Amino acid sequence: MTPEQVKLVQASFAKVVPIKEQAAALFYGKLFELDPALKPLFREDMVIQGQKLMASLAAAVAALKAPDAIVPVLRDMGVRHARYGVREKDYDTVGTALLWTLEQGLGAGFTPAVRDAWAATYALVSGVMKDAAATAPVG
Repeated sequence: MTPEQVKLVQASFAKVVPIKEQAAALFYGKLFELDPALKPLFREDMVIQGQKLMASLAAAVAALKAPDAIVPVLRDMGVRHARYGVREKDYDTVGTALLWTLEQGLGAGFTPAVRDAWAATYALVSGVMKDAAATAPVG
């Protein structure tokens, strides 16, 4: 990611934080609309799940200036997600839901440059997670 993309993601995420509960609800609503088969993967209360989502996003966004620091955490998450039943194709659905949610939350602030920056962020995060999941021992 370029330094400008990092700035765009961090600045736009700061605008999402005040509406994080609504953003999480929008995200999961869209995710389950796109693929209802994903809903059984979420056994926790969705408010708690939304809090976890926003905390994970905050950690990823904060780590963008030094992404190597978060790679071990992302690898662990990728392995855990594989054990929960997340498939590689599910990452595409999550990415679509995430970008849609950001577009809803940021409105006119979701410029093409911001969209591209978030897409690059998600590609980085999901790429590490998918790689870890692919090499994780089964069971």
